[in-house]
Amino acid sequence: METLLKDLSEFTRLWWLYILRAARTLFWRFETVKTLFAELLYRQRGKFVRPFVHSGMGALTAVGIMLAPIISEELPGTNDPWREPLSSSVLSAETEATGTLVSDKYRAEIIGYAVQSGDTIASLAVKFNVSQDTIIWQNKLTKKSILKPGQVLQILPVTGVSHKVEKGETVYSIAKKYSAEAQPIVDFPFNTFVNDETFALAVGQTLIIPDGAPPKEAPAPSAFARLTPDAGSITASGIFIWPAGGRISQGFVWYHKGIDIANKDVPDILAADSGRVIVAGWPDNVGYGNRVIIDHGNSYETLYGHLSQIYVVPGQTVARGDRIGKMGSTGRSTGTHLHVEIRQNGVALNPLDFLR
Repeated sequence: METLLKDLSEFTRLWWLYILRAARTLFWRFETVKTLFAELLYRQRGKFVRPFVHSGMGALTAVGIMLAPIISEELPGTNDPWREPLSSSVLSAETEATGTLVSDKYRAEIIGYAVQSGDTIASLAVKFNVSQDTIIWQNKLTKKSILKPGQVLQILPVTGVSHKVEKGETVYSIAKKYSAEAQPIVDFPFNTFVNDETFALAVGQTLIIPDGAPPKEAPAPSAFARLTPDAGSITASGIFIWPAGGRISQGFVWYHKGIDIANKDVPDILAADSGRVIVAGWPDNVGYGNRVIIDHGNSYETLYGHLSQIYVVPGQTVARGDRIGKMGSTGRSTGTHLHVEIRQNGVALNPLDFLR
């Protein structure tokens, strides 16, 4: 142990002697260089002063630049804006593909919503940020409709209407139909087009019409228009005239108790014989649609079905050939035509055997 301590003491003494000799040598060389440099400047009479000053300033600037990061890290209260941590959104922007970010509060499609207890049209309009009319139109409701729990409603993503594209329709024709502008339809980000330059549409696709409104239906002509005056006292002749011109589109069979007369010109319908009107209207809302039934007072009755308008009222008398209505397609009908029946004591007969 003593030997180790002596060796360590001797090493320390020699190390300090080496340091002192090295420092003395460095100082002597520095003094020598300084003397030579001073003599050079003196001899040149300031010739190198300007380059020396410029070089010195450049050296100081370089040293400052190199030391600045170290100083900023050591000094408290200093922040380097280039080294501040980036937010997660910025970091994700560097690593993920760029694209338009759409907020979760915006919906692309029509959704189904099951009505909860206490829901009203007004509360749902607020909940989904659409107008009350939008909910009413889309679900064929009225302002007085009462919602029932479990009832499923279609909710549009924005105020307006939806439309299923049909053949031949364009953005412009659809916009006109719903009293809207074409530009909002194009601008709605979730409406797609077959061609983004011409805004061509695909048949069958559903289009959202922002701020659109359903087309106002023209008021239907009244089914009752009293045009034929009462015929007064009448007596049936027993001879039936054709109530309308046209082609016979369906004949008399066991499941079809009359004949159908079709005519694209939609003519007026005439009473086949004189009698008293016992039915004028659509009492059952199905089947024959708007109809007139005339009791001819001689065990015969005639029926005229699917009328678009009715010109007579129950209890009125009509003469043979009087106008009683207009051909139509109401009730269970696939096109404009007149359904005619002739009954005797309630039994349906083939009209072709009687019409003259």
